[in-house]
Amino acid sequence: MATHTSISHNEALAPIPDASRVFGWSAHAALWFSLGVGLLVMQIGAYLVPAVGTQDALIAIVLGSVVGAGLLAWVARIACDSGLSSAGLMHATYGSGFARLPVLLNIVQLVGWTTFELVVMRDGTAAIAKTNFGVDLSSPTGVLITTLLWGGVLTALMAGSMLTLVRKFISRYGLPLVLLSLVWLSWQFAQKLLAADAPAFWNRPGDGSMGLLSAMDLVIAMPVSWLPLVADYARHGRNGRSAMSGTWLGYALANIWCYALGVMVASVAAPGTDLVTALLLAQGGLLALGLILVDEIDNAYGDVYSGSVSAHSLAPWWSIRRWGLLLAVACTALALVLPIHSLEPFLLMLSSVFVPLYGVILGRLAQGTVSGSQRLVEPSAAALWLAGVAVYHLLGQYAPQFGAALPTLALTFIAAWLSRPLRSGYALQK
Repeated sequence: MATHTSISHNEALAPIPDASRVFGWSAHAALWFSLGVGLLVMQIGAYLVPAVGTQDALIAIVLGSVVGAGLLAWVARIACDSGLSSAGLMHATYGSGFARLPVLLNIVQLVGWTTFELVVMRDGTAAIAKTNFGVDLSSPTGVLITTLLWGGVLTALMAGSMLTLVRKFISRYGLPLVLLSLVWLSWQFAQKLLAADAPAFWNRPGDGSMGLLSAMDLVIAMPVSWLPLVADYARHGRNGRSAMSGTWLGYALANIWCYALGVMVASVAAPGTDLVTALLLAQGGLLALGLILVDEIDNAYGDVYSGSVSAHSLAPWWSIRRWGLLLAVACTALALVLPIHSLEPFLLMLSSVFVPLYGVILGRLAQGTVSGSQRLVEPSAAALWLAGVAVYHLLGQYAPQFGAALPTLALTFIAAWLSRPLRSGYALQK
């Protein structure tokens, strides 16, 4: 009876009640477009220059974004139909004991992402202050002030309601402002390309350091990094079809746009110029970059909220809100002491964990009915995930020309589908 009571009060592992299913198609689309926009995405897009040619970069961006966003959308539909969070889907697939490992890894990566977001916002604020107002915020005092500023905003948001934030702030106010910023910056850098040598830009070859499939891996890495979060929001949707289509369109459009803008900026910026400085040098760049920095806070919020849901699944005696406040404060502290490293290896490392993890989840739950395990460990699912991580790294080391994400995803999905247990219905505590 004690076990039943503890599970019934675990909001992360129980299906969401009907009263909390308030997201329609527009809310899903607005949320995932907003989460897909960010300076980090543009910076990763800039990594494609000069590694691959312009045309190959465009192909990799479009295909990688459509496939990656499609994975998000697929998980969103399963989560909406079942009412389960990301932690709930992991429990249903891997067993209530073993699932704690990927849930814990998810919390760790979400703390890492939030710390990166805070550092990006801090550095963007410092660049704006120095370029436009001559104020140097690179001193220890300046770093402390700007980090605490953004960390304080994040902590204040965690004290409020996620449903209200998505429906009222992001959908009504945040999304139109971000769209205007992207349109303005795209127009500015498109003009620079046209004024320089547009045909040369379009026909620019790569230097051979990255192939087309490897470039797609880098593009897919961004939506894959959101896979462990999407269910925490999608389960608040009214129906699975709108959750799937809204998530797919919103994120794919944002990812394509920001990756392409990163390629454009890197192609016209002076050698050695960082992305933020290049954006500021564009006409109207201060306002546009400022709005994107404000939008960046919802990415950090999305990470912390999902991390708090996962943490609550492990320790349900603390509420999701309390976990959110704790994680926001912890990430602010980490942003003050951790150096920011190269993003590409970090992203690809995350892909190696979560691509096979969700390949198995999709293979097991793709039939539309979530058949959950009452066991501590589902041995076949756990073995497939760990084997998938190994396959991902082996492909990256010995066959990088083929990419690693898509082959690993396909192999784990097929293996999980063929080995799925024949059950019906998921035993949930309401």
